[in-house]
Amino acid sequence: MFKKHVDVKALQRLSGADKKKLRRTAKERFPQASDADLDAILPSKVEITVAKYPNRALVYGIEGECPVIFDIDGRGHELFPTVYALWKVPHLLPAFTLKGGEVSRYVIGGADLMFPGISIPPDGLPSFEAGQPWSVKVPGNPAPIAVGTTTMSSTEALKAGLRGKALRIAHYYRDMDSADGHYVPNEGFYEDIVVEDPNFVSTSRSPDSSDEHAEGMHDGSVISAENAAVDVSDSHAADPGVHSEAVEEITDGVHKLELPDGKPTEQQPEEKVHQNLTTEEVDSLLDKCLLQALYTTIKEKDLPLPGSTLWSNHILPCRPPGITLDIKKSSHKKLSKWLQSKASSGLITSKEDKYKKEVMLTGINRKHPDYMAFRPEKRVQEPVEQEKSVAESSMTKQLEVAEIYKPSSHVKPIFVAVEADMEKYYSGSEASDVVFRYVEKENLVKPTDKSKVILDVTLCDALYKGAIKKGSAYPTEIHKKDLGSTFLNRMQVHHRVSRGNEVVVRKGAIRTLQIMTERRQGNKKMTRLSGVESFLMDPDSLASELQKKFACSTTTAELPGKKGQYEVLVQGGVIDDLAKHLVEHYGVPKRFIEVLDKTKR
Repeated sequence: MFKKHVDVKALQRLSGADKKKLRRTAKERFPQASDADLDAILPSKVEITVAKYPNRALVYGIEGECPVIFDIDGRGHELFPTVYALWKVPHLLPAFTLKGGEVSRYVIGGADLMFPGISIPPDGLPSFEAGQPWSVKVPGNPAPIAVGTTTMSSTEALKAGLRGKALRIAHYYRDMDSADGHYVPNEGFYEDIVVEDPNFVSTSRSPDSSDEHAEGMHDGSVISAENAAVDVSDSHAADPGVHSEAVEEITDGVHKLELPDGKPTEQQPEEKVHQNLTTEEVDSLLDKCLLQALYTTIKEKDLPLPGSTLWSNHILPCRPPGITLDIKKSSHKKLSKWLQSKASSGLITSKEDKYKKEVMLTGINRKHPDYMAFRPEKRVQEPVEQEKSVAESSMTKQLEVAEIYKPSSHVKPIFVAVEADMEKYYSGSEASDVVFRYVEKENLVKPTDKSKVILDVTLCDALYKGAIKKGSAYPTEIHKKDLGSTFLNRMQVHHRVSRGNEVVVRKGAIRTLQIMTERRQGNKKMTRLSGVESFLMDPDSLASELQKKFACSTTTAELPGKKGQYEVLVQGGVIDDLAKHLVEHYGVPKRFIEVLDKTKR
């Protein structure tokens, strides 16, 4: 976010009310923070300033000191602590630990964090959702060096074989938000933080350090805490080569870090990697994983299957626990060549997609000798079980919509007769159950025709009283297949919407989402989305998300004459993409989405 220099548009002090609002927003954004944590980064009796940037970003800081919080979209939905705030309260955000200093050089250079650079704890990958704020640390040091947002959930990460982008870095140590004229940290700022907290690890003042070494620390060569605290304040003015050398200086001391008691920093335990395997062993493991996937996870309905999807969703999950599989370490070197070799042997059939420029798995020869001789192993399913457990924990936020019914005065005698609860909400099948229990209790099935039910006075009134025109005769029997639906029509319709721990029950049928695209002045298109409140979505948060996804302007407006109901306005004709996003990302069933394109003639 701050990789390039941006001039501050305005700088002003916060009023008392704005301070309290900022504190409330921070508490909502970081629920694990205690009042003492917030006091450490947002003291109550100091002046808090806000720097406003042309891109709508806001940077909050204590006057005369470093920034402590920044807001990317200016709406409070993407609030992050700076690394300087995390030095004071390291546990404010969960953190990924890097595998070593070689990875950190890229992070503090502004690159996003990839999964291969993360050290996975012995108890497995921690659970997280896409879009959550996380920090980045180096082994043995509690001082974070960067903050950002996760690009995918832990479930998606496991399905991808822990490959790809893990964290989109929003801010890293000594980027442009600390180089602004108002927010330049004074010399030794980081050293002061480390000295005040004995739990922090610092190479600037180790127990065995000499006075000469201490003097060297103030020359600006190295400050402390591995790559997170190197004096590169002049690097922005230097040429790229000098800056590259400074970054290398930062990462050189990773393995030389020492704990306060003088013991060398313990490296994080690493899983068994493929470098320990020979080329022949990697080839054999690839064939084994392919056969395991063909037996257990790949179905005929999944074909044709892109090679990249085959690798990430089927081959990698079938590898033995603790093994990192790399196609480059095999004799084939490339995924396409390996698949072509399997096709040549007759095990599979493949075809190259000229448009996607990748090999597609088009068929499986389940009568091949290798396939017939292979016996799938149960132990390779353990990573899948772990993946399922993570998936189950992440399903708490999935949207669930159900139509439910509440007994009305019409059907009350039926519920009383079978001793059913009148205050309870019933699903369609449960409500039908009640009326059939009454039929069974009163023995109302017609003896000569078992498919029909005889209507006694109570049941007839429950189904038809007030619905039959005066002068018309009441029916004396009803077919069983019509009894349930007729009974439901006499009950009060409600709907229940749940997302995670949030559950809402409303009267009436659920209101659908309306997506409409229309032309405005200048022949420009505008897409309108309304009804998001029915599905427990916040209009402002959704507008901010769609702004980034579609790279366009978005806003919200209250619907005329409908208090508390808002519509999201998106610039451009994104009607199809928006509907797809609501289905895939928010889990809104397609039947609840209405689409109208007024731009088509």
